Amino acid sequence: MDIWLLGPLTAEVRGRSIVPTAAKPRQILALLAIHANRVLPVGTLMEEIWGSEPPQSALATLHTYILQLRRQLTAAYGADADVSAKDVLVTQYGGYCWQAPTDAVDVPRYERLVAAGRVATGEDRQERASAYFREALALWRGSALVDVRIGPVLSIEVARLEESRLGVLERCLEADLRLGRHAELLTELIELTGRHPLHEGLHAQCMTALYRAGRSWQALDVYQRLRRRLAEELGLSPSPRLQRLQQAVLSAEPWLDVPGCGEDALLDRMIG
Repeated sequence: MDIWLLGPLTAEVRGRSIVPTAAKPRQILALLAIHANRVLPVGTLMEEIWGSEPPQSALATLHTYILQLRRQLTAAYGADADVSAKDVLVTQYGGYCWQAPTDAVDVPRYERLVAAGRVATGEDRQERASAYFREALALWRGSALVDVRIGPVLSIEVARLEESRLGVLERCLEADLRLGRHAELLTELIELTGRHPLHEGLHAQCMTALYRAGRSWQALDVYQRLRRRLAEELGLSPSPRLQRLQQAVLSAEPWLDVPGCGEDALLDRMIG
């Protein structure tokens, strides 16, 4: 079994797709898979499909969707399988549970890699941290569940995953900056600041990398573009931390080039 949620929904058993073509059963599969090996209450499944006002026929219709998914599983496993559809899509008291092997679903794999990266960061093993974070990010094939209609429950999960993705990217870039990889990061950081024009953390990392590459004037230009956007779109100024980074670049503070320091460490040093 292989299920991918970090991008278009893909689910295969023995190399055969089990993804329904109808929108609502696809939602049910996505929600069950994203919570693999955990019981989802019937009420949660109904809320995802129909919101806060399900029709009177909702329970019967949900049972029909579950039956459709089990038929897909049965066809994929074949008559000679040691496992049945009800062993995978299990009926539990008050709900259903999608039983999946440890590495069958990409979201738990992603979360385990992120956790390992955070541990490596805490132990100051930046090389390992970067490797874990890059491996986690490589699991993404586009926006999460990009081809699935999203209801109120899945929308929370998708928002959580997308926010996590951006945070992991920041952590990965921080580890790489600490490893002195500023030259290799420049293209990626310039692209990211274009895609996230109001994200201060990415702009600070881009400024750091540009300064270390001997392009301090471009680092200051990155700051000014962010300052203008914040003022025009939100009526805000850059944070005090980012303003201190700008002043450090203007003053060519020697510790900006300290090996092993990333953007977080530099800003912490300024505060100290």
